[in-house]
Amino acid sequence: MQTTTLRRGAAALALAATLTGLAVAPALAATPSYDFGDCPAIPAGVDATRWKCEVLTATGSLHLGSRDVPELAPMTITHAEGPLPDSTKGQVWGALRGGPTPVPGGPPGLGLALQPEYGGRSDFYSVGDEMGLFTLRYRVVSPLLPPSCVIGGDDTPIELRLKRVGSSEWVSKNPPVIKFAATDTAFKVPAATHCGPLGRLLNTRLGLPAQTGNTITLSAVYTFKTYDQLPAR
Repeated sequence: MQTTTLRRGAAALALAATLTGLAVAPALAATPSYDFGDCPAIPAGVDATRWKCEVLTATGSLHLGSRDVPELAPMTITHAEGPLPDSTKGQVWGALRGGPTPVPGGPPGLGLALQPEYGGRSDFYSVGDEMGLFTLRYRVVSPLLPPSCVIGGDDTPIELRLKRVGSSEWVSKNPPVIKFAATDTAFKVPAATHCGPLGRLLNTRLGLPAQTGNTITLSAVYTFKTYDQLPAR
């Protein structure tokens, strides 16, 4: 029992050391996904030729609280949009898929990672360079943290209002592939919650909560198909 307790104590100290010198390893190579399997069903009665399923893959950098995350692992976002029968704008959420961004340091097996998840709200209709609203959270993953540990819980997701930087570029017309960059420098980041005994240390090392000073910059490419080109959902 004493040996087990000592091992757990050493592991906790190792994770604490990792948090103290937090750094993020380079992300995986960003390869856009053109898999339309996450395209959601569209509302009944709409014109399938005027509804698009968009698949967007983004990488980038993040300054969160007091820490720089120089290379985020790629994430892919899928959603649908088009006119409703009453001619108003409609959209349907599809999915967010993203790998964890690892935090190196400490003994093998005690890694820390940030895993992006959908925060429950989105509005992808752009007005000029303003790209609408997108909410997300980061699951904080480590063998020494409970699976519930998250930055931006159900009631307090991170609200991004991205703004396009520069002009969009058509990489390809067939299939349609469009590239752009976007940033947000005004979002708030809440404290990590449901993280167990190490939660206070985690928030201290990350500088959370942070009302100002947070920045995300994304480089993205996206493609789309109209729903008459897709299998029935």
